[in-house]
Amino acid sequence: MSAIRVFSGTYCHGEEIVGQLAEALGSRLLGDSDVMTRVTQRFGVSRKRLERTLSGKVPVFNNFTHERQYNTSYLKLEMAALLGEGDCIFSGFCAQLVPAEISHILSVCIVADFDYRCKLAARECNVSMHEAQKFVQEDDYCRTLWTDHVLGKSPWDSDLYDVFLPMNQVSVKEAVRLVRESAASDVLKPTEASLQALADFRLATEVEVALGKAGHDVTVTARTGKVTLTINKHTIMLSRLEEELESIAAEVEGVGEVETKVGPGFYQPGVYHQLNPELPSRVLLVDDEREFVQTLSERLRMRDMGATVVYDGRQALSLLGEEEPEVIVLDLRMPGIDGIEVLRRIKQEHENVEVIILTGHGSDKDRKSCLELGAFAYLRKPVDIDELSRIMQQAYQKVKARTDSDDASSTKEGA
Repeated sequence: MSAIRVFSGTYCHGEEIVGQLAEALGSRLLGDSDVMTRVTQRFGVSRKRLERTLSGKVPVFNNFTHERQYNTSYLKLEMAALLGEGDCIFSGFCAQLVPAEISHILSVCIVADFDYRCKLAARECNVSMHEAQKFVQEDDYCRTLWTDHVLGKSPWDSDLYDVFLPMNQVSVKEAVRLVRESAASDVLKPTEASLQALADFRLATEVEVALGKAGHDVTVTARTGKVTLTINKHTIMLSRLEEELESIAAEVEGVGEVETKVGPGFYQPGVYHQLNPELPSRVLLVDDEREFVQTLSERLRMRDMGATVVYDGRQALSLLGEEEPEVIVLDLRMPGIDGIEVLRRIKQEHENVEVIILTGHGSDKDRKSCLELGAFAYLRKPVDIDELSRIMQQAYQKVKARTDSDDASSTKEGA
């Protein structure tokens, strides 16, 4: 029997169906948690970041870090490895990473109409219909974001699947029977072409990961050992970039030929950026002086440090609830929550974030308080941009050392 990939809406009996399928077929059932665990153990990628990637949401700093693209590459590479291990049922968001060209993989979608799902959600969760509608809408939003990211299509597009199961029309038992019959079809027997498509998928993803480790973000395709790299952001030094990309790709085992080309995005606004692992790429600037902080952000980006801006303490704490910067440059005197209180909360709840105070109104008492609360440095405006950059790099190296140690420990524990 061939492998099966299953993508399901919430409250569609998806877990029940794949569980019965795995038992009936004697197949290994693998979900997103299993794939993430393997990626964390194999590559040391933070599970929290993998979970955020699978949520479909674009990280605030992604334009600079390319975190979403890199994490997707690691997940794809693990899926490619698992597809070669034998009969499995893949259920969850990672199932959408399997290319349609691998035709011996059965693709299944489990869905139902909105009212049916809301009624089931209300019953299972013991909530009102209004709350149930919110649950279903939020889950659908994440699935839509994710599938658009990896496939550029709606998750409910029937063209993506071999078997489409509307659960408001069929029973769980009937759904299991339909999938079992489809899985036994001779059409799904591996062919030379489909096995080559699997090999191409794995090779392209290995090249993606190698380029990502070097800080590059390009589209990679492969066909029988020939790899094509598509550059979608404008760069002045195109020939130099092409040479570097081709050199990295050629080192990957199995690559026979490499070509580069520019895609349609190359001619649109935007500049190609190579991530420098020695510099902070997730910097948050918190200051109510808008012109000053926007100019500072631009100057840091010119120095290859990714920075985003918020204008008060409340916005800063709200962003920290979504994702963690590496370094925060924080003003003291702001409307609402002042800088000292923001610093206190950051160090209590986000100990891996380093905070640099940059203020034009602080006192010696403020300086002492900030350093006692855990600020990495206390600077006064106006500040020399080179001095600030140097201190930010020092703060980032402290974060990086701590994070690398934590990731190594997590990988060891999970092994």
